[in-house]
Amino acid sequence: MDRQRTLLQMAQKMSAAIASEDWKALAAINTLMATVLPQMAAQGQWSGAERAALSALRQMHNEAVKRCDRATDDLARRLHDMQANKEGWLAYALENEQAESGIQA
Repeated sequence: MDRQRTLLQMAQKMSAAIASEDWKALAAINTLMATVLPQMAAQGQWSGAERAALSALRQMHNEAVKRCDRATDDLARRLHDMQANKEGWLAYALENEQAESGIQA
Protein backbone atom coordinates (compact mmCIF):
# COMPACT_ATOMS: atom_id res chain seq x y z
CA MET A 1 0.00 0.00 0.00
CA ASP A 2 1.38 3.39 -1.00
CA ARG A 3 0.75 5.34 2.18
CA GLN A 4 1.42 8.74 0.68
CA ARG A 5 -1.01 8.21 -2.19
CA THR A 6 -3.67 6.81 0.15
CA LEU A 7 -3.34 9.77 2.52
CA LEU A 8 -3.57 12.27 -0.34
CA GLN A 9 -6.61 10.49 -1.78
CA MET A 10 -8.36 10.62 1.58
CA ALA A 11 -7.56 14.35 1.84
CA GLN A 12 -8.96 14.96 -1.66
CA LYS A 13 -12.14 13.02 -0.91
CA MET A 14 -12.54 14.91 2.34
CA SER A 15 -12.07 18.22 0.54
CA ALA A 16 -14.75 17.32 -1.99
CA ALA A 17 -17.13 16.21 0.77
CA ILE A 18 -16.56 19.48 2.64
CA ALA A 19 -17.19 21.53 -0.49
CA SER A 20 -20.47 19.74 -1.20
CA GLU A 21 -21.45 19.54 2.47
CA ASP A 22 -21.81 15.78 2.09
CA TRP A 23 -22.04 14.85 5.75
CA LYS A 24 -22.48 11.13 5.06
CA ALA A 25 -19.29 11.06 2.99
CA LEU A 26 -17.43 12.95 5.73
CA ALA A 27 -18.61 10.44 8.31
CA ALA A 28 -17.49 7.56 6.09
CA ILE A 29 -14.05 9.11 5.53
CA ASN A 30 -13.71 9.75 9.25
CA THR A 31 -14.49 6.10 9.97
CA LEU A 32 -12.04 5.01 7.28
CA MET A 33 -9.33 7.17 8.81
CA ALA A 34 -9.90 5.64 12.23
CA THR A 35 -9.32 2.20 10.72
CA VAL A 36 -6.61 2.86 8.16
CA LEU A 37 -4.30 5.29 9.98
CA PRO A 38 -3.36 2.87 12.81
CA GLN A 39 -2.71 0.17 10.21
CA MET A 40 -0.48 2.54 8.27
CA ALA A 41 1.40 3.60 11.39
CA ALA A 42 2.07 -0.04 12.21
CA GLN A 43 3.98 -0.40 8.93
CA GLY A 44 6.93 1.53 10.28
CA GLN A 45 8.48 4.96 10.10
CA TRP A 46 6.83 7.61 7.98
CA SER A 47 8.89 9.11 5.15
CA GLY A 48 9.06 12.87 4.75
CA ALA A 49 6.57 12.76 1.89
CA GLU A 50 4.23 10.56 3.92
CA ARG A 51 4.45 12.95 6.91
CA ALA A 52 3.60 15.85 4.58
CA ALA A 53 0.59 13.94 3.22
CA LEU A 54 -0.47 13.05 6.76
CA SER A 55 -0.20 16.73 7.72
CA ALA A 56 -2.36 17.70 4.73
CA LEU A 57 -4.95 15.13 5.78
CA ARG A 58 -4.87 16.42 9.35
CA GLN A 59 -5.43 20.00 8.15
CA MET A 60 -8.31 18.89 5.96
CA HIS A 61 -9.80 16.95 8.89
CA ASN A 62 -9.55 20.06 11.07
CA GLU A 63 -11.39 22.02 8.37
CA ALA A 64 -14.07 19.32 8.22
CA VAL A 65 -14.56 19.56 11.99
CA LYS A 66 -14.96 23.34 11.72
CA ARG A 67 -17.49 23.01 8.90
CA CYS A 68 -19.46 20.37 10.80
CA ASP A 69 -19.47 22.58 13.89
CA ARG A 70 -20.73 25.54 11.85
CA ALA A 71 -23.45 23.42 10.25
CA THR A 72 -24.49 22.13 13.67
CA ASP A 73 -24.66 25.67 15.04
CA ASP A 74 -26.70 26.83 12.02
CA LEU A 75 -29.15 23.97 12.43
CA ALA A 76 -29.49 24.62 16.16
CA ARG A 77 -30.22 28.29 15.42
CA ARG A 78 -32.87 27.39 12.84
CA LEU A 79 -34.52 24.89 15.18
CA HIS A 80 -34.51 27.47 17.96
CA ASP A 81 -36.08 30.05 15.64
CA MET A 82 -38.72 27.55 14.55
CA GLN A 83 -39.53 26.72 18.16
CA ALA A 84 -39.66 30.41 19.08
CA ASN A 85 -42.08 31.08 16.21
CA LYS A 86 -44.15 27.93 16.70
CA GLU A 87 -47.29 29.78 17.79
CA GLY A 88 -47.12 32.05 14.76
CA TRP A 89 -46.72 29.08 12.40
CA LEU A 90 -49.64 27.30 14.03
CA ALA A 91 -51.85 30.39 13.80
CA TYR A 92 -50.88 30.87 10.15
CA ALA A 93 -51.64 27.21 9.37
CA LEU A 94 -55.00 27.40 11.15
CA GLU A 95 -55.93 30.60 9.31
CA ASN A 96 -55.01 29.04 5.95
CA GLU A 97 -56.99 25.91 6.75
CA GLN A 98 -60.05 27.98 7.67
CA ALA A 99 -59.71 30.11 4.53
CA GLU A 100 -59.46 27.02 2.32
CA SER A 101 -62.48 25.36 3.92
CA GLY A 102 -64.54 28.55 3.96
CA ILE A 103 -64.99 28.45 7.73
CA GLN A 104 -65.17 31.86 9.39
CA ALA A 105 -63.69 32.18 12.85
